[in-house]
Amino acid sequence: MNPVHALRAIARALPLALAMLLLVACNDAPPSDANADRQDHDDGHGDAAHADAPATRIEPAIAEASGIRVDVVAAGTIADSHEVQGLLTPIEGRVARVGARFPGPLLRLDANLGDRVERGQVLAIVESNLSLGPYPVRSPLGGVVTARNASVGDIADADAVLIEVSDLSRLWVDLHVFGRDARHLRAGAPVRVSRLDDEATQDTVLDRILPGTATASQSTIARAVLDNADGQWRPGTAVRARVTVSQAPAERVVPATALQSLDGREVVFVVEGDRYEARAVEVGQRDGERVEILSGVATGETVVVEQSYLVKADIEKSGASHEH
Repeated sequence: MNPVHALRAIARALPLALAMLLLVACNDAPPSDANADRQDHDDGHGDAAHADAPATRIEPAIAEASGIRVDVVAAGTIADSHEVQGLLTPIEGRVARVGARFPGPLLRLDANLGDRVERGQVLAIVESNLSLGPYPVRSPLGGVVTARNASVGDIADADAVLIEVSDLSRLWVDLHVFGRDARHLRAGAPVRVSRLDDEATQDTVLDRILPGTATASQSTIARAVLDNADGQWRPGTAVRARVTVSQAPAERVVPATALQSLDGREVVFVVEGDRYEARAVEVGQRDGERVEILSGVATGETVVVEQSYLVKADIEKSGASHEH
C-alpha cells in the first residue's frame, strides 16, 4: 500500500479506536460516590427505614427543664365517650334549713354566710314566751352556712328558715345528656369531670340516670357524686364531663399529646438518648386522651408524650429535614 494512503487510513481509524477504549474504560470503572451512595441507600432501606427521618438532638438537661416527658409505646384501650355539660349541686339530705321552734325576737345570730359550723353548734338565740325564756337554735349537721335570712332584732316565725347549713364534702354532678346519647348511659359508667375555669379534673362514676327529662332543656339528667373534701368544687358551678360508655383494646396506644403534624403527616417523636426522630405514623381509633397507632412505631419504643410541640419547633427551626 502506498505509505501516504496507509497514513490516511490510520488517521481515519484513530478517533473510533479511542472512543471504543473510552467506553470500555467507563464500563470497567467503579461506581461514582453518588451512585454508590444511592446503591447503599437502596440496599439498606429495609434495615434503616428511618435513616432519613427529620430529627434533632436535645440535651437531657434542656429537655428536663423544658418539661419534655417521654413514655413507652404500649397496649391500652380506646374509649367510646361522650362529652356533656353539667352543674354542681348540694346533695339532698345534706342540707339543713334551720328555723325557730317557737316564735319570738332574735337576740343573737352567730352564723354568717360561708362560716363552717359543727353539728350541735349554736347558731342563734331566740326569746319566746312559749319557751319560758331565751333558747338556742342549733345546727343539726356539720357544714357550711349557705344562706342567712334574718338579722338580730327580727321576729322569728315558727315556720321561717333562719339559716341554711349544707354539708358540701360531697356534691352531685347533674349532667345534661341530649338525644340518642342518653340511650348508651348506664349507672357505673366512668366519668371525668373538669372545671371550666382551671381545667382541674376528678374521676368518678355515674350514680344513676334520673327518670323523665328536664322540662326546660328537654335533656336526660345523669347524676354522679363528686368528692369535695377540700372544698374546691362549689355548688352552682358549671362543669364539663366525659362519660365513657365502652372501651376497646388496642395493641399500641399513645397519649393524644404525643401527636404532631409535620410536613403534612401525623408524627410522633421517637427518643433514643438525646436524639429525637420524627416518625410518621398511621393512626386508628382515638378518644379525647389516647390514640391508637396502627403502624410507624413499635411496642416498647420511647416517644415524647408531653411538650411534643417543642421538639417539632426545634426541628423546624433548625431545618433538620433530614439527619445523616
